[in-house]
Amino acid sequence: MSELPTWARNALAGIYDPCCREKGISVVDMGLVRSVQVEDGVAKVELLLTSGWCPFAATVLTQVKDQILGQPGISDADVSIVWDEAWTTDRLSPRARKILRFLPPPAAVPDRDSYIRAHLSRKEQPS
Repeated sequence: MSELPTWARNALAGIYDPCCREKGISVVDMGLVRSVQVEDGVAKVELLLTSGWCPFAATVLTQVKDQILGQPGISDADVSIVWDEAWTTDRLSPRARKILRFLPPPAAVPDRDSYIRAHLSRKEQPS
């Protein structure tokens, strides 16, 4: 995964995949922005989708393009979805991973209830 330029990371940090908006996880935190490159004022942005069936892809593409176009020195933006790489949870930021709390495979957890109790915060513990 290539490192995004700081200006692009900051510009896109307020754009959310609608499926993660309520959790405050941006397209950057989700790892949906594969690359941002600029040549002669034209930004080329490559996005991945969590699913090829994402009904919000057009909305996200438009929001990303609008946000990139608003940045200093950018005269045009070509935003596209790339299909030669699959999105995986490895692309999640540490913050997104913590919020989403992915569980290990069931076979790796011999005592489900103990595992859940050990990983719940105090306010989530059953009374």
